[in-house]
Amino acid sequence: MGAMAMTLVVATLLVLLGTNSAMAWDGAGVIHVSGKVMCQDCTKGYNEWVNGYRPIKGCKVSLTCMDDRRRVRHYVSDTTDEQGQFDMTVSKYINGKKLNEKLCSVRLLSSPDPTCNVLTDFAGGKSGIKLRRPTFLYRDMVKYILNPFYFTTPMCEQPDTSESDGSNGSNHY
Repeated sequence: MGAMAMTLVVATLLVLLGTNSAMAWDGAGVIHVSGKVMCQDCTKGYNEWVNGYRPIKGCKVSLTCMDDRRRVRHYVSDTTDEQGQFDMTVSKYINGKKLNEKLCSVRLLSSPDPTCNVLTDFAGGKSGIKLRRPTFLYRDMVKYILNPFYFTTPMCEQPDTSESDGSNGSNHY
């Protein structure tokens, strides 16, 4: 009977150790999301417009992670440095539950530069971009390096050409 109990204890330990090691391989413990925010002036010539962007210091960028029911699980924002770079770090486990980074999106929030503060959707900055494929996977870290987001000058802003619904009573022809 003692040998049977010892075998049961050893089998239980092997199962528990196997489960813990499988959980360790389940994914990294930290998610890094980084990128740049630039200003692009549409009033320049084509070559200057394509290659003449400059970094913006102090821009706000956000990372929002949802759950399977489209509720916000985690929200974090960061401010860009002198080179226009941001870097946000998020734990892969929030309140004991695994965060699904495929349900996270990054978007631009604001620019402190009055000469370059119009949101653009170039590279998904205005509408947000989902995290798809990590750039780096190393031990307990997953890193996403995103393409640059862009603001533009107020002079380059597209006018709103959508038709009004006529409910304001000013539909005179």
